[in-house]
Amino acid sequence: MYTNNYVIVAVFLGLGVFLPIAALTIGKWLRPSKPIDEKYTTYESGNEPVGEGQIRFNIRYYLFALMFVIFDVETVFLYPWAVAFDKLGLFALIEMCIFVALLAIGLIYAWKKKVLQWTSV
Repeated sequence: MYTNNYVIVAVFLGLGVFLPIAALTIGKWLRPSKPIDEKYTTYESGNEPVGEGQIRFNIRYYLFALMFVIFDVETVFLYPWAVAFDKLGLFALIEMCIFVALLAIGLIYAWKKKVLQWTSV
């Protein structure tokens, strides 16, 4: 009885490995291949590439983006609570106050670590 379950899992595992490899291999055989130097240059809206194709960005961009995502997702949790506020009662109010307090602590921590201070490189 249990071996039948393992056989099904093994078949799906085998198909999960075989099908992508087969699709990529058949695609490689069927696609046209005409390598020329222009295809390997960086595309810049039809203009000639200037400088290197990869540059380093300041880590502040990523920190700001991460902070935005964190606080944006957390505000999504506030919306259902606000909609059903009158049905939830005092316990939900206390829980949400704790939740907002933790968000405020996180914001104060980021502020103290000067994550929110924008400085040029």
